Amino acid sequence: MEKILIIDDDPAICSSLSFALLNDFEVITATDPAAGFYCLQNEEIALTILDLYLGPVDGLQVLRKIRQFNPHAVVIVLTAYGSIRSSVEAIKEGAFYYLTKPVDIEELKALVNKGLELYHLQARLEILNQELKKQYESYGIIGKSRAINKILTLIEKVKDIDSNVLITGESGTGKELVARAIHYYGRRQKGPFEVINCAAIPENLLESELFGYQKGAFTGANRSYEGKLRAAHGGTIFLDEIGEMSLVLQAKVLRFLQDKTVIPLGSKNTYPVDVRILAATNRNLPEAIKQNNFREDLYYRLNVINIELPPLRERKEDIPLLAKHFIAKYSALLGRQVDSITPEALRLLLNYNFPGNIRELENIIERGVALATGREITTDNLPSNLQPLSDPLPMDIPDAIPVFIGETLDQVEKKLILSTLKKTGGRKKEAAILLGITDRTLRNKLKKYRIKRI
Repeated sequence: MEKILIIDDDPAICSSLSFALLNDFEVITATDPAAGFYCLQNEEIALTILDLYLGPVDGLQVLRKIRQFNPHAVVIVLTAYGSIRSSVEAIKEGAFYYLTKPVDIEELKALVNKGLELYHLQARLEILNQELKKQYESYGIIGKSRAINKILTLIEKVKDIDSNVLITGESGTGKELVARAIHYYGRRQKGPFEVINCAAIPENLLESELFGYQKGAFTGANRSYEGKLRAAHGGTIFLDEIGEMSLVLQAKVLRFLQDKTVIPLGSKNTYPVDVRILAATNRNLPEAIKQNNFREDLYYRLNVINIELPPLRERKEDIPLLAKHFIAKYSALLGRQVDSITPEALRLLLNYNFPGNIRELENIIERGVALATGREITTDNLPSNLQPLSDPLPMDIPDAIPVFIGETLDQVEKKLILSTLKKTGGRKKEAAILLGITDRTLRNKLKKYRIKRI
């Protein structure tokens, strides 16, 4: 049962309002602001009914303090004088609604129910915001490679400034994830985050989607639309696949970047917009500039800060972590009890080129979780078309090594470690991955077998 607080210096009014609401709510009363603030600090108050005239105390000051204590507080104010001015001031200060005395109980109950709807909506939004923040607390980016640590460092540096950022990388490398991390972990996190895919919307519609349009601006425009740029006011807009935008529209985006104003199609009105621009592309924009397919001036406007995402094949040490993450994700989503992947299956992934990058790995793991018959993903659960690396590891020795009867296990293990290190060109991290052991285990074995150099 929700708790409602009534602050009124007249005990009789507190009593009558409490009696009227007691059947449906838990009602707490206070006849002075100090007692009211004590309740707000020590009880989970869903809604407050506040008298604007509390003897010598100005109710508007009390309202301001309540809102300072809790910006989302739902407050219904009461006034005995029906003062339009004080009521308007109360609404400006964040009051949900106002009523004049004597109070119509049925009207009050209806307002309380509406106010509680707002309270629950705000509570749900707060939970969602906390979940988003939790999701991007570590930026939602899985990996421990040097390349990923560099990306995390860049995000930390740029998240709280308004400079334009151009995120580049192959398809499926996580460009939108980086954009969302910059927004939801930066100072604009409470503002909107709007996404527009410049490659997915036809050229003749993209302009109106960005800048909006006035009712009647063209055939079918039977209502006005503010557009993504105005919708992102106070927040961030992510222009995905910016390299696919036409030169004509590029010029209009450049103009927006210069003056930060929007003129909707069919309108003469100019609207100032405060928005941060994040853009992404998988195209080589300098090459596109040479071919006259992209404006050089727009490129330099967007590319104030560049975050280049490496392809998955260049950060293979992150594949086990990513696989573990996706196994947990899809086990929960699909209701399966799959919690690991066999070393053989993982080795197959480590030797695959991943042209679709992280997105392709995620799809493969989802398939594996769906098809697994036990708690592990096996090679049988992986697609049959997985191919070795297009740029394989050094092959200066045969893949097979001779093992003779009479050799000890230590001798065979030492031989295998030496051969694997030769295969990787002495790169210990890659050797550990191929052997299916940790970096630390490999270091211990190198020390055990007194292997110092290859």
